[in-house]
Amino acid sequence: MNGNAKTIRFMDTTIRDGQQSLIATRMKLEEMLPILETMDNAGFHSVECWGGATFDSAMRFLKEDPWERLRTFRRHFKKTKLQMLFRGQNVLGYKCYPDDVVEGFIRKAVENGIDILRIFDALNDIRNIESSVRAVKKSNGHAQLCICYTLSEVHTIEYFVNLAKSMADMGADSIAVKDMAGLLTPAATYTLVGEIKKAVNLPLAIHSHYTSGMASMAYLKAVEAGADIIDTAASPFALGTSQPATEVMAEALREFGYDTGLKMENLIAMADYFRPLREKALKSGLMDTKVLAVDVEMLKYQVPGGMLSNMVSQLKELKAEDKYAEVLAEIPRVRADLGYPPLVTPSSQLVGTQATMNVISGERYKVVTKETKEFARGMYGQTPAPISEEITEKIIGGEKPITVPPATLLEPMLGKAASEIKEYTEQEEDVLSYALFPQVALDFFKHRYTLKYGIDTTLTDKENPVYPA
Repeated sequence: MNGNAKTIRFMDTTIRDGQQSLIATRMKLEEMLPILETMDNAGFHSVECWGGATFDSAMRFLKEDPWERLRTFRRHFKKTKLQMLFRGQNVLGYKCYPDDVVEGFIRKAVENGIDILRIFDALNDIRNIESSVRAVKKSNGHAQLCICYTLSEVHTIEYFVNLAKSMADMGADSIAVKDMAGLLTPAATYTLVGEIKKAVNLPLAIHSHYTSGMASMAYLKAVEAGADIIDTAASPFALGTSQPATEVMAEALREFGYDTGLKMENLIAMADYFRPLREKALKSGLMDTKVLAVDVEMLKYQVPGGMLSNMVSQLKELKAEDKYAEVLAEIPRVRADLGYPPLVTPSSQLVGTQATMNVISGERYKVVTKETKEFARGMYGQTPAPISEEITEKIIGGEKPITVPPATLLEPMLGKAASEIKEYTEQEEDVLSYALFPQVALDFFKHRYTLKYGIDTTLTDKENPVYPA
């Protein structure tokens, strides 16, 4: 690698994907607050702080308002762009939503402080990101359109380059390659980045996970081939199923002559701050050692970090931890059956859960989840490869899958959602939270109501001693 003066920018993932991959999004806002100013002054291109699984987890597990969390980030990050991960027509949920939800959510995300939306579709079906791009442009945000990298007989370099071209034609402000399971080898990265940069004149970000142990090497080759941005996490929440460590990558690139714009003293302060949180998570069992080790078998299973940690948790709940290896082996078989979807939310959860059901029930597709049925119907979009008639028959019987973009079949949701929660609505954003996660949001609203008024919404009027003014 020849040293030069090129600037390589870093997107920090510590408080979103880093903690999502290692501790299943359980980091509280109060645990982040003391370090935010240091992060803001570190020199990052952007900080990924929102989106992905953090939105519903905030309400579901932490009893925090995700919108207030975003506003708090915006108040503390005065110099640094804030970035979120957005699932296109899936928004932040696990199914397709109508355009009014997509557009309303993006408008409010930008209003509350998001600068860059990294938008992807789990199947790389670009029909499912068109309305998102329009909404981002209308809100004057930055649309970073994202290619989900995966391996299969249909996922060739030409396939990915053509995707990048299509995204540029749609109006992308930048392109990202999202390698959810750490599948990018150094050689493949160099070729892929080089071909995309030749085809598309836009900034290119590379995102990978350390699951297979290759991400740092892949990043070095990505930079050499012309990548502009790499995603890293502070070392206590790096490696394993998370991203490469920021401090290590910054020092390595500095020695090769690249300008990262990062302040090492701030990076060290971040590591010092997050280290006790890591130790606490390890001690409590929240951070499972299974997600910390390099696993070269991920090249076969293609399981992304967040999916792996969730699967471990799911098997623990089912008291079936001894089935771990069996479920891992079933995942690539289910993925092939379903047309080789990239394993990223929501398809990763869908494939992982179906693989678990196949193993636990003892017969493949004896128990089929609702999500798997919707997937086979085409309600998530067009799969990279066709699903065979045999598998389709097993999942949905004689029903014919749809061929049109799924959102075109959906009725607007926001009006109905607003009427259903009017007694709990405190902000316009609440309607969007409820539209995406009805029961989770409603439980959170009731919790918030109880805290505010001292009223337990599970009791009758006569049992409640306090009433709102």
